[in-house]
Amino acid sequence: MSNIIRYLACIALGLTLGLSITLSGQENAERFESKLSYPLLIDVINTVETYYVDKITQEELIEAAIDGIFAKLDPYSNFLDKDAFTDIRDANAGEYFGFGIEIATDQDYVTIISPFPHSPAANAGILPGDKIVKVNNESVSANHLDNVLKEIKFHSQNNLAINLSLTHHNSDAVFDVTLKPSVIDVNSVRAELLGDGIGYIKLSSFQEDSNEDLIHQLTQWQGQPMNGLILDLRNNPGGLLDQAIKIADLFLAKGRIVSTRGRFFDANSDYFASPQTLFSKLPLLVLINKGSASASEVLAAALQENGRATVIGEQSFGKGTVQSLIPTLMDGNAIKLTIAHYTTPKGRDIHSIGIEPDIKIATEAVTDLQSMPIIVELSPHEDIAQDHIINSAITWIKTNS
Repeated sequence: MSNIIRYLACIALGLTLGLSITLSGQENAERFESKLSYPLLIDVINTVETYYVDKITQEELIEAAIDGIFAKLDPYSNFLDKDAFTDIRDANAGEYFGFGIEIATDQDYVTIISPFPHSPAANAGILPGDKIVKVNNESVSANHLDNVLKEIKFHSQNNLAINLSLTHHNSDAVFDVTLKPSVIDVNSVRAELLGDGIGYIKLSSFQEDSNEDLIHQLTQWQGQPMNGLILDLRNNPGGLLDQAIKIADLFLAKGRIVSTRGRFFDANSDYFASPQTLFSKLPLLVLINKGSASASEVLAAALQENGRATVIGEQSFGKGTVQSLIPTLMDGNAIKLTIAHYTTPKGRDIHSIGIEPDIKIATEAVTDLQSMPIIVELSPHEDIAQDHIINSAITWIKTNS
């Protein structure tokens, strides 16, 4: 975190030259059996570069070593080159160029966490929980996550279309889409005052200005008769953790928001609400689904477990780790690195479990319209009017206010 996001520090490689070759390998194995070290890594790189049957550069070997490091870590940690680092910073600022999907591994599959609204992925009918089975006609599984990420990044950075074969989460039928990258404006806060004094807020992600945008919207409603608020976190893959904490604080007058635990000192924190709130007495409903992950789960759990909101919808994705972006010392690269686990106000670890809604409402079965590219887009008001979960939330507020 969203995650809110994360990667690796640089590896300093000194130059150590191995001057001898042995065919047995046993002598070297015994020498380093209990002492694996950076000099050994450098020796391996230098030896392969010098003596391997085919020419391979030191840069290629270092890149392979870095890939090997991240293969040992979780799927949310990765090395970011300069372009990828820029893309993430742009996304946190609300705009980036790409396909509009966030992926992770779920059991044995590469899985869509959530497509961004109005992105090429969303417009092609891709849904949260969909599984990618092929990329450019090559079969993939959870073991191929790094390759899938590289393929997506390569096509995005070079403005190339990519072909994906997927299955919806509730179906074995494979469908194919061709996505072309485009500039995606991620406006994280969308708000509308519905009838009967019910405010609707859609949070699509947690960006640098999400909290300020939400405060601006809520203050506009303060002078109006209000009967309830709906906070929609469906298909929100996360983002910046500090923004989720600040937004939770807007609605909570007291209580723990989230706790984080890691190996280094600054990764261990407890975040508590301050007394200042907005609309503290209004009924608050939070909508979640399987595409709600990371920072959105932090917010939903904080409001739910402190008794401030009722959560309705589907069980959330279940991403209980925190990532940080750590710039390297050279070349403008960065490391996206998982630095901590987080727990909810009641101390629960929801990783691979998710947030259980207070009121379960399953997403409607996938329709033909959802399975096909969206040609005509509904207006925001029409979109809300046809959403049965939002209508259920409105009914709940009317009944309980």
